[in-house]
Amino acid sequence: MLDDLKANNRRWAERKTSEDPGFFQRLLGQQAPEYLWIGCSDSRVPATEIVDLDPGEMFVHRNIANLAPPQDANYLSVLQFAVDVLQVKHILVVGHYGCGGIAAAVDGGRRGLIDHWLHPIREVAHEHRHELDALPEERGRLNRLCELNVIRQVRNVGSDVFVQDAWARGQKISVHGWVYSLETGLIKDLDVTVRAPADLERLEG
Repeated sequence: MLDDLKANNRRWAERKTSEDPGFFQRLLGQQAPEYLWIGCSDSRVPATEIVDLDPGEMFVHRNIANLAPPQDANYLSVLQFAVDVLQVKHILVVGHYGCGGIAAAVDGGRRGLIDHWLHPIREVAHEHRHELDALPEERGRLNRLCELNVIRQVRNVGSDVFVQDAWARGQKISVHGWVYSLETGLIKDLDVTVRAPADLERLEG
């Protein structure tokens, strides 16, 4: 079963070793990434590949629609480990245009458990309904909702006690909001980076 994937793995390992004989030996040491990526589970958005990093250089958490909900133990465990143990310097909240989770949150359909997960996006859409309704095309509305969702998740991350405590003890952590374009392969920086509690006050999401 899955012989093609196992063959791909062997070729990849051989290629990495031929390019850098000490690559895997270095990975055996303690991981020390400077980045935590909070992104979407979409298979078209491979975190380390997009920013051209090797294994070991970025800690990654992915879920549907790149949410950072303060009640989710999975996300919180990743965040605490990244902040307190790995002591990452940058937390990247990365959405992507054309996100199925964003569309599913507001299309009126019912899909079961995922509807509960996507509820925070509907809240963002409701809070910004006048701005979104003013946009003439559905694609533009969904793209803007994608951006607003990223901004909200940046605020969630920056407001979390793990990040707040790290700032209080002088730890340097920046939380960034990006959106990835499936069409171009390029990242858009939303310019909503927060580096201290005071920065959270200016976020609109």
